[in-house]
Amino acid sequence: MVEQNAEIVFRGRRYNVERFDAPARDGQARPHEVVRHPGAAVVLPVLDAERYVFIRNRRPAVNETLLELPAGTLDPNEEPLECATRELTEETGYTAERIEPLTSFFSTPGICDEEMFAFVAFDLIAGHQSLDDGEDIQVEILTRDAALAAARTGRIRDAKSLLTLLFYESFIRER
Repeated sequence: MVEQNAEIVFRGRRYNVERFDAPARDGQARPHEVVRHPGAAVVLPVLDAERYVFIRNRRPAVNETLLELPAGTLDPNEEPLECATRELTEETGYTAERIEPLTSFFSTPGICDEEMFAFVAFDLIAGHQSLDDGEDIQVEILTRDAALAAARTGRIRDAKSLLTLLFYESFIRER
């Protein structure tokens, strides 16, 4: 969404930053700067009833390698399911016989309009990663108990991965 009075203050390869005025509670227009993002998909790959596929992903923005679920930005005109399918294969090497939607959410609505679409993948078939240049990603298989412990203890610090894992565990997974 582009505000009518928006000024693009940064034009990036994958997203832009806009500055615009929006009315505040007191009726006065206040300046806002917003990252305009095309959206993204995240997928929880279920290897079997007790194991999930995670990745260790080098993240220059926080200068750390994070334990995450596979995810990526939507390409122009790409549907979220297509993105989830593509990212699963590129980042883990796995393909899925079945991918189902879980939920969608705004990643950081205070500064960004990125909507993330969460999926769960089943009936995985092993293959080979196809990483983009510059990506540094290793696959890590975690048991269900280890994944939940990693969420509880702060080993998983990535919000999209926490939300997707805990949403699946809380509302979808059959007990």
